[in-house]
This record gives sequence, C-alpha cells and structure tokens, in this order.
Amino acid sequence: MRPMNLRDLPAVRVLAVVLVAAAVIAVPVAQARYPKTVVMLTTHSSPGGGSDVFLREMAPHLARVMGVKVVVDNLAGGSGAKAMAVLSKAKPDGGMFYATTPTFVYTSLLSKPAASFRDLEPIVNIFYDPEVLYTATNSNFKTLEQVITHARIGKGRWGAANPASLERQVMERLKQSAKVTPVVATFEGGGDMLINVLNHTLDMGIGELQEIRAQLDAGRVRLLAVAGDARLSQYPDVRTVKEHGIDLSVRKFRGIAGPKGTPPAVIAAWEAAIPKLLADPAYQRIYIKNGLLPGFVAHAEYVKFMSEFGRQTEAFLKDSGVIR
Repeated sequence: MRPMNLRDLPAVRVLAVVLVAAAVIAVPVAQARYPKTVVMLTTHSSPGGGSDVFLREMAPHLARVMGVKVVVDNLAGGSGAKAMAVLSKAKPDGGMFYATTPTFVYTSLLSKPAASFRDLEPIVNIFYDPEVLYTATNSNFKTLEQVITHARIGKGRWGAANPASLERQVMERLKQSAKVTPVVATFEGGGDMLINVLNHTLDMGIGELQEIRAQLDAGRVRLLAVAGDARLSQYPDVRTVKEHGIDLSVRKFRGIAGPKGTPPAVIAAWEAAIPKLLADPAYQRIYIKNGLLPGFVAHAEYVKFMSEFGRQTEAFLKDSGVIR
C-alpha cells in the first residue's frame, strides 16, 4: 500500500478547483480586510532547506496579495515536533501558520510528539514539489548508476533530510530497490546537506530545486535523476529514477496548516488569495524556475486529503515494519 498523493483526488474535484481559481482571478470581488496585519509562517526546516526557501520566496508576493506583512520563522527541532507543538498552542486568529509537507505526518507517526498533525488544521495546499537526486559537479560520479555501483562495493554515503522526511524514505527505498547499503546521513535542512555534498562528504543528496538553485546555476551541482513521474521541463535530459530501472516515484506536497479552530473567514481569505498568488506573473517566474507545480486544493478537500494521507501512511509504515 502506498501513501495517498494529492494527485489521487478525482479529476472532477481538480477541475472544480481550477474553475474556482479562474473565477476568482477573472472577476474582482470585494474582500474583507484580513484580521491580522502581520502573518507569521513557520517551518521546521533550517535556513536554506526546502520549506525555508519556499516560504521566503513566497512571502513578499503573498504579502502583496493578502495586504499584510509576512514574516518567516524557523522552528527547527525534532523533525517538526517543536513547530507543531508551538502552532498547536497558538491563537487561532490568522496570525500564525505552519508549512506542511509529508514530514509533519511522518514525524507524528514515527515518534510521539507533544502535538501531531492531527492537532493542526489543514488550510490549503499550494504546490507539488518534485524531488531530485544530485551530486557535486567535480565529484567522481557522473551518473546515478555510478553512485549505486560505489555503494555496491561496500562504500557510499548518501544525504537526506531529517529521519521523518519523505526524502529519507526515498533514500531508504532506493537502497532496498538497488540492494545496496550505503550510510544515509540526515540533516535538519537541505542547506546543511548541500554543503556536505559540495565538500564530497556525501556522494549524493536529495532535495528540491529551490534548495540547490544557486549552486546549480553556478555549475557546482549536477542532477542525477528525478524521483518523480516525469522529467523536469527545465532539465529534459535528466532521467527519472524509474527510467534508471528502479520502481520509485514520489511527489512532495506543500501547503499551510493553522491552529485548530481557525475561523472560517480566515480560511476563506487563504482560499481566495492562493489562486491569485499562483496567477501572479512575478511569482510565476520564481516558482516555475524552481520546478514547483501549482497544486491549489481548498480547505475542505485538504482536510480530507490530510486525514487519508495520514491513515494510508500509517498503514504503509506498519506494513513495512517501521512501526507497530
């Protein structure tokens, strides 16, 4: 059993979302003033990590759309446990939110945090985020096959985000599929992992394009494969992991969660703002460059998705013997 993905939502629901988004963009509607002048977006990621970069690049554009000041706060610790605990106790007044990824579900299921994903309110989903495998351009590895061969002779050191992350699960599944046993080192954020790839402490790492964008543009990082269903439009020559003969594909979701009891008016404000944000040409140039795929899902559907994703992920981890 594989964990549910947002792309599994029925096509009619996705179409409905698209039509709603189009209506919001095409027909200006007077919108009530947001109840807060400052909105804090928190992440468990350390500076330079995928969620950190996602929030910081989105913040100025979101601020313009919502008419508020948006600040980003890093609450690293416990693979999201600290951030979830803080948010669960925050006032549900529209002033504080958390960047959702599969990590906060995995953390909730793999450990016993003070607060879990079930103690938060899914607000909206914003993006899907393809994962890429990469190495340093001046390393000894030119292809994914070479990295795997190096691991097959009893060597190899791969990097991933924290233990309760989708990235770590990908690396573990890749090990199993390739029948190799490299060390998988974990990091609280993609920035720290990138440094270790660049200094050759790691043979390869896994992350999102926005995490490695500067080094990729500078020619210091080489993409090895895409851990998704399709190649990236920006890098059409980079094959998927499946095209390397390994049956492995994932897609990370990126959204926003708030404290339980978040008022309907606040949720409605986010549902109105995100389609406008995704249609903003200035922001489109940024997220398209980083390989982010628009994936707006409104509150009601996102609540259902998160519940089902949690249920299926728990079943997957039990079937795999990771948890009891």
